[in-house]
Amino acid sequence: MTTSTSKSAIATPNAPAAIGPYSQAIRIGDMLYTSGQIPLDPATGVFVPGGIVEQTTQVFENLKAVLTAAGCDFSQVVKTTVYLKDLKDFVAMNEIYGKYLAPEGVVAPARTTVQVAALPKDALVEIDLVVKAS
Repeated sequence: MTTSTSKSAIATPNAPAAIGPYSQAIRIGDMLYTSGQIPLDPATGVFVPGGIVEQTTQVFENLKAVLTAAGCDFSQVVKTTVYLKDLKDFVAMNEIYGKYLAPEGVVAPARTTVQVAALPKDALVEIDLVVKAS
């Protein structure tokens, strides 16, 4: 039986597979919560080559795949959390962020950005989303 409070997992092979006891995303009612994505290429399981620009782009491509699997898109994102290994990368990350989450005519989501001591596999960036699903 499915109710508005039933929790269901979202999974896609087009984003890195969960490597632990977590889901790529969870839908509960009309809300979707993604797990943090790091810049792994889902086809190879390795980091994309390059720096913060390339890593941020891959993170958003991974998030896009999860959103697509859930029947959502970036225009429905209401909150993000960005974890950076170094806040000096903020400007470059923010440029890519804006292309995905704040193109012209789209209301940008709320955001928290923090510098962390380390990220999984020594990534430069990790991002998770909260989405108002349709």
